[in-house]
Amino acid sequence: VQLQASGGGLVQAGGSLRLSCAASGSIFNLKYMGWYRQTPGKQRAFVAGITSGGNTNYEDSVKGRFTVSRDNAKNTLYLQMYNLKPEDTAVYYCNARLGDNWDNYWGLGTLVTVSS
Repeated sequence: VQLQASGGGLVQAGGSLRLSCAASGSIFNLKYMGWYRQTPGKQRAFVAGITSGGNTNYEDSVKGRFTVSRDNAKNTLYLQMYNLKPEDTAVYYCNARLGDNWDNYWGLGTLVTVSS
């Protein structure tokens, strides 16, 4: 399974970005997809996720600003980010959980930089 994230970039505070993550390969029983982020010296942290049935959850600091969605037909995950803040600056990683064992897969990150 390969996960390809895209859409990162440089944006001013208050701006918007949309991240995408396309999953390819031996995909079956894709149970959950999510976004995590990491800054230097810190552990990777959960941002938002969505189940195959469309249930979503968010980290508290992004609630009301970020929206996670997925296109099951395209095996693609999205993260629409509004009202970005400098503290949102991080490398964002896509995560997928597949199969009965909830096997864990990670994509390469995409850098989001929010300037003040």
